[in-house]
Amino acid sequence: MDFTIPAHIEDLREQIASFVETELLPVEADRANYDPHENIRLDVLAAKRAKAREQGLWCLQLAPETGGRGVGRVGMAVCYEEMNRSIFGPVTFNSAAPDDGNMMVMEALGTDEQKDWWLKPVVDGKVRSAFAMTEPHPGAGSDPGMMQTVARKDGDDYVVQGHKWFITGADEAEHFILVARTSDDARRGHTCFLFHKDDPGWEITRRIPIMGPEEHGGHCEMIFDGLRIPRRNVVLEEGRGLKVVQTRLGVARLTHCMRWLGLARRCVEIATEYASRREGFGIRLADRESVQIMLGTLCADIEVGRLLVMKAAWGLDQGSYAQKEVSMAKVHVANLLHRAADAAIQINGARGYSKDTVLEWIYRYARQARLVDGADEVHRMVLNRYLAGEGRAFFRWPVAEA
Repeated sequence: MDFTIPAHIEDLREQIASFVETELLPVEADRANYDPHENIRLDVLAAKRAKAREQGLWCLQLAPETGGRGVGRVGMAVCYEEMNRSIFGPVTFNSAAPDDGNMMVMEALGTDEQKDWWLKPVVDGKVRSAFAMTEPHPGAGSDPGMMQTVARKDGDDYVVQGHKWFITGADEAEHFILVARTSDDARRGHTCFLFHKDDPGWEITRRIPIMGPEEHGGHCEMIFDGLRIPRRNVVLEEGRGLKVVQTRLGVARLTHCMRWLGLARRCVEIATEYASRREGFGIRLADRESVQIMLGTLCADIEVGRLLVMKAAWGLDQGSYAQKEVSMAKVHVANLLHRAADAAIQINGARGYSKDTVLEWIYRYARQARLVDGADEVHRMVLNRYLAGEGRAFFRWPVAEA
């Protein structure tokens, strides 16, 4: 098994590391650069995005013909981890959710016309996007089979009625992907559509306040009451919505993990630096066995997470959906991020609990990790389903052809 990465990926990683160190960490350290929702101010972001683009550090995940660098999933694992040393990193490089997953699925499944009017402005950083799937009870959450939003055909159009909530980025998005039911068929009953914010027949009813800091555009509740979508805006084809969702969410779940590993490492970095200089009762914190155990355990857990992510990324690059590998990575890394933030705050004491570091920001952000793109329990159920079906073969190694 070869864990080396290509030289050009290492060059990209080094460029990203340098950019984060010189351009983003100083911005992150000044609270004047934050917006009211605790993200980077849009004017500051625009300036940093322009610099990142000038240096070729833009949309690394997309193919060159789409406007990216074509690094593949393994390359993304390396680069995304480095980006999220800063809490402002992914959005600066146009690699943050939900745009990240939306761009990749439209690159894979969009028509040439859809790529031109819908995808290209997102790739260019001119507009933001959102993915509207989750619904309030009794609608769809982790189970898309419960979907209540419907799109009924009317000539060459579809007319949408329904209710969505916790739609990330919706308040600042111009381009949307919408999942709605078009029939009662369990497998072919969902369809994905594209629409623009100016299309009539829908509205955002509220931006939902949350526990942690927010992505740009927040998490919104939306009502659809007669939104008309032309047939040309169907993604893939009618009834193939679950295929679109699977294509999008498999990679999106893993990119979350890639970024969270960067945040977990940042927590260890802050904790290690403080422990090396803080003394109590005549001894540095770094010399206390209890602190060494905390940090050593986190280092091992981070490396386990990196291996899980890299195995899943390799599987995706080989053309697999890597569903069980992604689920394992998602459960492990989501919980790891929370433990890393918690341990770093404990080591930093009151300083960690204050806003003098980004630890409390990461801690509040980390709690959503166990919920977004499928709760822990759902992914563990997925893993158990594979175990029940595969038995001992669940743990098989991929075997090269003779």
